[in-house]
Amino acid sequence: MSAETEYRKIELLIGTSGYSFPDWVGPFYPPDTPKGKMLDFYSKSFSTVEVNSTYYRIMHPKVSWNMVNKTHDDFQFIVKLHSSMTHSRDASPVQWDQYSRMLEPFTDKKKLKGLLAQFPYSFKPSESSVCYVEELNRKTGEVPLAVEFRYDEWYRRDILERLKDSGMGLVSVDLPRLPHLPPPVSIGGKPFGYVRFHGRNTREWWKGGPLRYDYTYSDEELRAWIPAINRLGAESGKMFVMFNNCHFGQAVQNAIRMKELFTGE
Repeated sequence: MSAETEYRKIELLIGTSGYSFPDWVGPFYPPDTPKGKMLDFYSKSFSTVEVNSTYYRIMHPKVSWNMVNKTHDDFQFIVKLHSSMTHSRDASPVQWDQYSRMLEPFTDKKKLKGLLAQFPYSFKPSESSVCYVEELNRKTGEVPLAVEFRYDEWYRRDILERLKDSGMGLVSVDLPRLPHLPPPVSIGGKPFGYVRFHGRNTREWWKGGPLRYDYTYSDEELRAWIPAINRLGAESGKMFVMFNNCHFGQAVQNAIRMKELFTGE
């Protein structure tokens, strides 16, 4: 427990958005680390991770079991929803069934702490859009759903309050300072606080691809978020801080440094 959060009794979990990246070998993973051993090594330094690969592909339950069994008992997973649920928004009953079966190993071992719905910039607020998010929350059932928006008009107070009242978590984001991207403000707090750091690479952001996440946060930029992280975490007692600036291991570097800042190092 950190010096900054101890008096508020916050369970602070800092991790990264994904862990299986070839360009992390060297910057984080030892040379010649095979892909199948990356989670074993990662879990020695962190107690949480976002499983982002599920956005692209719904895993077989056997893959889920392998992930669960490679981590210690206290490890906590956040699993991203498939793209058909957040981007094309046309997920079939078969896809929902496959996704539910994929989650069973995580839930059986009590290591699934939330699902992440990351909506695209093109998903703009309207009554039908808000209803879609609310329906998505109902479909995910008892597992808490965290939602992230990439368009700033979602940050209207009435919309955020409506979504928060429905029981879902709201994700605060750190993004480049570009038109219509959400501002770096704290939202949510229940059923847990959640902040995602995507980097501030304004030059590459609209081009897409891995270079949009090519950014290393300075200590000053990380420290600026500490008061907001404390406020969000104090609301529920639990706080996830995830780094998605994954290019060449920068997410790991910043996650480790953020942990150091919270322990006063």
